[in-house]
Amino acid sequence: MKEQATTSRIAVVNCGSSSIRYQVFDAASGQRLARAIVENVGTAQAALQLHWRDEGAAGAQRETRSTASVSDHRQGFEWLFDVARQAPALIPGPDLLGFGHRVVHGGEKFREPTLVDDAVLAAINAMSALAPLHNPACALGIDVLRRLVPGLAHVAVFDTAFHQTMPEHAFRYALPDELYTGHAVRRYGFHGTSHSYVARRAAGHLGIAPQQMRAISLHLGAGASATAIDRGISVDTSMGMTPLEGLMMGTRCGDVDPALPFYLARQAQMPLDAIETMLSQRSGLLGVGGTADMREIETRAEDGDAPATLAFEMFCYRVKKTVGAYMAALGGADALIFTGGIGENSIRVRSRVCQGLGALGIVIDEQRNAAAQSSTGRAEDAGAVADVHSDASVVRILVVPTDEEGEIARQALAVIRRPDAR
Repeated sequence: MKEQATTSRIAVVNCGSSSIRYQVFDAASGQRLARAIVENVGTAQAALQLHWRDEGAAGAQRETRSTASVSDHRQGFEWLFDVARQAPALIPGPDLLGFGHRVVHGGEKFREPTLVDDAVLAAINAMSALAPLHNPACALGIDVLRRLVPGLAHVAVFDTAFHQTMPEHAFRYALPDELYTGHAVRRYGFHGTSHSYVARRAAGHLGIAPQQMRAISLHLGAGASATAIDRGISVDTSMGMTPLEGLMMGTRCGDVDPALPFYLARQAQMPLDAIETMLSQRSGLLGVGGTADMREIETRAEDGDAPATLAFEMFCYRVKKTVGAYMAALGGADALIFTGGIGENSIRVRSRVCQGLGALGIVIDEQRNAAAQSSTGRAEDAGAVADVHSDASVVRILVVPTDEEGEIARQALAVIRRPDAR
């Protein structure tokens, strides 16, 4: 009797301070099999959403929602696995190879995806000072699952790892040397998993190896960052020591005068924690335009709303300036890549960013740009790459749907399958 092949799976976990995002992929095909989101962890009104392919119904998409009182992440995972009995792909079993965990900050210690042991987990926790809103939750999710589902491999995939190839002149700040050597003050960059993924897809679309490509990758969403990629590696990026630096974002200010916090502390008697909250949670599109949602910003701007119009223009202008700077740093580019929720879906943002860049060889085709909206999106599986440049453009302008979870799964699998992983 012929032995039936067993499908292997890999799970991807992204824990926030009050949330769990959990997805499962087919290890062979990379197909997303199921996903779950638990929100409001630590409250009496936690919400759970499950989405999965029902193989018994020709792969039809199924969804269910539940609410419950969930005191902590361990109880959140237990609840998820209990409800997921109707979606077997979500439940750990003998065919689950392990877990890939999104970890925001790896500092200088972690330059690549890393198999988690006690020492690695302790190091992730130790970097919480660099990412206090993210690393503690990431470490907590790893710890909970190691205890809840013992015996399986766990791989930490770091947002910062892709940018560890930046040269020192790009990652250092013009500050006293002891701040770098003694306190790790430097630019780290983020969204590395997304930038890595879309760069690889862009190179494939262009028919060249990533090591042959120069590109500027624009991950534009609630968080926004740009990366200069030379021969497949990151050589500069807009986010800094924290995700607050760089481009204007949904609620984050991006670049401001470093003296601003001191001015506000003296003149407005604002405490430091209030200033930090304002810069990270009440600024950006929200602070200028009254909403963090670019779709609403665009709608209101079209209706003549002055704050929304200003927010839109500021957002696009800052992205455009960064594109120009990175064109200079790279000495030209093969591709300009738009990705992220705004980058993939906003026709107006792509158009406005590219407007006036003809002298740099960047010319957008407005008809192709408008048509790209229907060929990309945030679907279950990554959509097609769309060309939106004019035939006269020297630089290829691409819309590349990102898939950070799929990339984490791919990188985690590569680590798990190494001969030295077990």
